[in-house]
Amino acid sequence: MTWTFPDLAPWCREFIDRLACQMARRHRGRLRCTIWLLCTVLWCGVALIAAPAAQAQVLTAFEVQRTDEGVHLDFATTFELSPSVEAALQKGVALNFVVEVQVFRERWYWRNARVARAQKMWRLSYQPLTRQYRVGFGGLNQAFDQLPEALAALQRSAHWKVADAAEVATPGQYYLEFTYQLDTTLLPRPMQIGIGGQTDWALMIQKTHRLPPLTTAPTPAPE
Repeated sequence: MTWTFPDLAPWCREFIDRLACQMARRHRGRLRCTIWLLCTVLWCGVALIAAPAAQAQVLTAFEVQRTDEGVHLDFATTFELSPSVEAALQKGVALNFVVEVQVFRERWYWRNARVARAQKMWRLSYQPLTRQYRVGFGGLNQAFDQLPEALAALQRSAHWKVADAAEVATPGQYYLEFTYQLDTTLLPRPMQIGIGGQTDWALMIQKTHRLPPLTTAPTPAPE
């Protein structure tokens, strides 16, 4: 009787198979299920140790300003593409990075009300003929020779207006929910099915932030 475990190095599979067979010969009958369970746990532990570490996805800057003109956001992120995502990019698959901000007003008597929503999207692609990376945003395109340069162009935004002043004028407490992610729903449909559940494609940064009090420009002193 032999159990097989896919996606492991050959020596790992051979070791676990031998262990399972030896234990099965010694303990037949009702203990077989327990033996199989123990071997499965061992396989999971080896798989976790052998799995590559996930790339860090963090916010390096995040500042919210609330003025008479509305709510503005400055942010910056840092991350690297996993080898499988970078390989797909090199083969001509365009990647879409989406950042979304939702502003909510707290309500004690009902669920919180969403008062504003803003979204930005960057499209990253690779041009094999020119060997350049292209970042598209709002109908404009910019070319880069190196991937880190292209990523830097889509990892930050300055003075982004995420809510009008009228949308946060009602007295109360407000907060915003920030989400930055690689949107895999915009990939070709067959590819979406193929990468389902793969952590290499799970790139998401989230943050909840309470809006600061309204700040107004100082009134100039009379002459």
